[in-house]
Amino acid sequence: MKTIKMNSLKTLSNMALVLLLLTTACGQSGNTSKDQASNAADSKSSVAAPEMNIHAAILADNIEVVRQHIAAGTDINQKDPMSGSTPLITASSFGKEKIAKVLIDAGADLSLKNNDGASALHTAAFFGRVEIVQLLLDAGADKSITNNFGATPRETVMGSFEELKPIYEMLQQQLGPLGMQMDLQEIEKVRPVIAMMLQ
Repeated sequence: MKTIKMNSLKTLSNMALVLLLLTTACGQSGNTSKDQASNAADSKSSVAAPEMNIHAAILADNIEVVRQHIAAGTDINQKDPMSGSTPLITASSFGKEKIAKVLIDAGADLSLKNNDGASALHTAAFFGRVEIVQLLLDAGADKSITNNFGATPRETVMGSFEELKPIYEMLQQQLGPLGMQMDLQEIEKVRPVIAMMLQ
């Protein structure tokens, strides 16, 4: 049992670091990357890719820019170079339910992982995003997929909340200015619900 708790704590600490790197990278990159520009140029679509990159649009909760990226043929599975997060992982982490649905409907790959091995389902579960967990499950996300530490999405919500509370508090403090909204009481309440959903 102690090994599971330590593995969960290690997993969550690493997820926290990856998310911090993700948001730092996304927050600083408001312009279209070279890859996105070349993807837009190569696209046969007549719609031009917007200037704001897709990760920054998600953090800004700008669903119209995300839709423009989809219409322009931007690679919606393109990973952030720092964290390896896809737009769907970013939307799942930050609780952008409508954007997550748009990305899922556009065919985003549900099984892609960030540098920590976390899928969108891992991050949605960890941050207590019940609605996004349900969207991902309805779309056929793999509940048995493991991260780099061997944990499934369900296992990320199985540990003691009190042991993980300092990690949530750290993330809340560091990522709040970038739009991360967390209600710790709500997360504590929904973790068992999400664990049941992921059985």
